[in-house]
Amino acid sequence: MRQFYETYRSDELVTPLVTQISWTNHLLIMSGCKTGEERQIYISLCIRENYSKRQLERQIDSGYYERYMLSKEKILPEVVKRIGENPFLDSYVMEFLDLPNVFHENDLRKALICNMRDFILELGKDFTYIDEEYKVQVGGEDFRIDLLFYHRGLRCLVAIELKIGKFKPEYISKLDFYLEALDRQVKKENENPSVGLLLCASKNDEVVEYSMSRTLSPMLVSQYRLQLPDKKVLQKKLQELVNIPAIE
Repeated sequence: MRQFYETYRSDELVTPLVTQISWTNHLLIMSGCKTGEERQIYISLCIRENYSKRQLERQIDSGYYERYMLSKEKILPEVVKRIGENPFLDSYVMEFLDLPNVFHENDLRKALICNMRDFILELGKDFTYIDEEYKVQVGGEDFRIDLLFYHRGLRCLVAIELKIGKFKPEYISKLDFYLEALDRQVKKENENPSVGLLLCASKNDEVVEYSMSRTLSPMLVSQYRLQLPDKKVLQKKLQELVNIPAIE
């Protein structure tokens, strides 16, 4: 036990936060994290999201720290930059859906609705679910947004579009259209412009960058996984991207 205290005491960034989480979560973080920065991220998450032991275990197993750090390298819309911390991840893990090998976008959406508690754990508690297939009407025609949320920190609506395949450039214009409809018809005067999140099974970052280079709408493109990722692969990708030394 003394060893745990000494390790925390040696890290000035972590020490002020230590007393705000449970001893059980302390032990999980100490045994599951290898650097002071990683410990700090998980301790801050525990405080902000009020994680139980099971929830913290899941986040560590899903490589939340690595995914969070990789997401910090992405270009963010101005409305997101203003809050100082990016609430969106570049990749989301949704192993809790238990979908069959072959499924459709409607199946994905329904599975997320049925597992909303776990989906909110992955998104973060600042996301408040509003509705599925949210209807907006333009020119006398009905259009439906897959999932609509509200983000408390951003003070804006968040439209999520689900795609079961690889990202395609044409997806951008559709989400752009939905954001314009939300801002004109649904957004309140004291709220910020709506933000869009495209969730695709896979994406090519260069294709995404080209597709979004001329759009002024605040939107992001992320991919989702249906199984827990290999943390070693995530760690290697993070080391290559931010040029940090390998963790033994």
